[in-house]
Amino acid sequence: MDGLWNRLKEDVGGETEERKIVTLVGAKLANVGDEFIFLGVSNSKKCEECRLKKSCTNLEVGRRYRIEKVRNEIKHDCYIHEEGVRVVEVIEPSVKVAIEAKGVLKGAKIVFKPADCEETDYELFDLCHPLGLKKGDKCTILDVIGDVPGENKILKGRGLKLVEVKRESK
Repeated sequence: MDGLWNRLKEDVGGETEERKIVTLVGAKLANVGDEFIFLGVSNSKKCEECRLKKSCTNLEVGRRYRIEKVRNEIKHDCYIHEEGVRVVEVIEPSVKVAIEAKGVLKGAKIVFKPADCEETDYELFDLCHPLGLKKGDKCTILDVIGDVPGENKILKGRGLKLVEVKRESK
């Protein structure tokens, strides 16, 4: 057990701006570049008893993650995933989002506030309410892409810009 824990805690490589997190995911799901929303852990009694539970539950519920590296040499049995779990390195990727145009500048720090929409059934809803971001998240604008695309009657006249943001680590 100590050997696995030490390998999980080891430096995940080099000086990068991205904060990598070492965690476990189902072997079938462990593909570099794939993104997922962490939904939490199973309520299974088997999960509660598992010695690797802390390694599976070290992500924040409701956040988007991208697999950056799969450590192929490490695979473990799991009661939930039929082919076991693999050790992976994940990051929180940047997210494209539609926000109020006021004060939108590349490099600006913002507090994310989703567009105030009464309806949820329109084609750009995911840009106004992206999975992985929550109201009140502190973000940095990485890029200003431009005006919100399309002629959507719900968003028309709202003064929204499409930007790419990165959530700030706590």
